[in-house]
Amino acid sequence: MPKDAEHDAIEIQYVKGYPSLAAFIASDTYKSTFIYRRFDRLSARSLLYLQSELVELEAEQDALETEDQYSSTNELKGSRDWKILKARGSGESYERDQKRLCLVYEIRQKLKEYKEALIMESTLLSLKRPRKRTLEAFRNKFMNADSFEESFPTLGGRSASILDDENDLVTLRASPHDDRLTSFLRRYFALFFVKRTTNSRLAYLSERRLKIVVASLYILVAATLLFGAVLNLYMVTDERKRLGLIAGYTTAFAMCLGLVNKAEGHQVFAACAAYSAVLVVFVSGNLGKTGRSGDAG
Repeated sequence: MPKDAEHDAIEIQYVKGYPSLAAFIASDTYKSTFIYRRFDRLSARSLLYLQSELVELEAEQDALETEDQYSSTNELKGSRDWKILKARGSGESYERDQKRLCLVYEIRQKLKEYKEALIMESTLLSLKRPRKRTLEAFRNKFMNADSFEESFPTLGGRSASILDDENDLVTLRASPHDDRLTSFLRRYFALFFVKRTTNSRLAYLSERRLKIVVASLYILVAATLLFGAVLNLYMVTDERKRLGLIAGYTTAFAMCLGLVNKAEGHQVFAACAAYSAVLVVFVSGNLGKTGRSGDAG
């Protein structure tokens, strides 16, 4: 512990610019600060160029095949046998086969480049945008908003605007999707989950501690809704009131799932059906009847 405390107390000062920004990005334990531009416009144009190049190569190949319809049997041997095409294409006597072989290699290389670009772009588009609070903290750090002097971008030149377009940013490691309770605690009770502070207004939250608190609250709410409903149904003897209690507790349960936990529609229906079934079974079972007869006696 003393060694860790001593290590944490020492903070290396990096030169403002690429060194300091890289150190900040790498300092996050959860790596949520690995935020970069996607360059969607450039990527789209590059793919369009590659696509057009392939269209032209395809047209050249179609033109050669159209000419082959008027060629002799000897000239068409290269269209049926790869060894002949390769041999003729490497020589100087068969100009058409030379052109055809060069076209084969060019198409193969361009197709490889095009498909790799498609796969890479598909992978990039599947990455999520950074969380708003993470992006806000990143921008404050990038603009040196916590300094005593006037704020200025860490990177100069045209790179000073790399964070301006939020829709063009991507995080390499997406944070887990927060439900409303987690977002609420992260926003309004962040001080209780601070893991590490810096010499600025920036602080790192403990995701592990936050998850434990959220899980504990969910367990408490679930136990309250279940055992509270059972206790109320046990104490109440009137059938109409019992039906009202079942409806009320089921509605409260559904609201917790839909509003707090962000459960999907089919998950809410399934969970509510199971929850109401437990209450109905309790009411119609021996324990519910025993409680009612005992109160009547």
